[in-house]
Amino acid sequence: MPRVRLFHWRAEEAKPLIAAMRAAGYTVDYPGDKANGNWRSLRESPRPVAAVIDLTRLPSHGRHVAAEIRSIKSLRHIPIVFVDGDPEKVDRIRRDLPDAVYTSRARLASALKRVKPLADPVTPPRMMNRTDRTTAEKLGIKSGGRVALIDPPADYLRVLGKLPQDVSLEEDPGETLPLTLWFVRDPDAYLSGLPGMRKRAMGSRIWIVYPKGRQASGLTQALIRESALAVGLVDYKVCSVNEVWTGLLFTRKK
Repeated sequence: MPRVRLFHWRAEEAKPLIAAMRAAGYTVDYPGDKANGNWRSLRESPRPVAAVIDLTRLPSHGRHVAAEIRSIKSLRHIPIVFVDGDPEKVDRIRRDLPDAVYTSRARLASALKRVKPLADPVTPPRMMNRTDRTTAEKLGIKSGGRVALIDPPADYLRVLGKLPQDVSLEEDPGETLPLTLWFVRDPDAYLSGLPGMRKRAMGSRIWIVYPKGRQASGLTQALIRESALAVGLVDYKVCSVNEVWTGLLFTRKK
């Protein structure tokens, strides 16, 4: 049976979608909502006929996944199929990825039958390298704002780049500020610091910023997300800060 790779950020909500695709004759590769950053199965033979990305939850994550797939030479020809999502947010993604397939749950099976490997896929520069937005803008740092920095690197001013006017960056402030950037480098320190961040999240949006790739020292997106969720924090945005750091934005789970 043809295989598809599903990206979905709520495992329970993914079950009906998986059942529908299986009923249509597809093998569904879904490692769960904690492993959506794992591309290994996309490289396995036979290649999946499509990467199916659900946009009903965390569309920014879905957008990031699509950008990553298109940035990898060996994967970029795999068709991307987006399912559902808020129309306004879907339109934004469509402008960057016009050659992806956009469909609904009801029409997904018929959409999958039509997909073919892309001969000349679009590599969306605005998604891969948002030169139109500064790092501060992507992190939500605004003019006149106060930002808490927890355990920042020595070169944090270089990491954050150009800042809006009158921004106050405050290292380890004694009070809770509207926006917090928490830089983590070690899994044990991250886990021990989470309860305190949960309290801080009552009055602050929390960016958990951690090293990319080989520099991560055991800190993976799955560990960051799963451990935060266990203490009542849920992520809703992802940001590539620079060549070294990446981040997830958290708030308290309702």
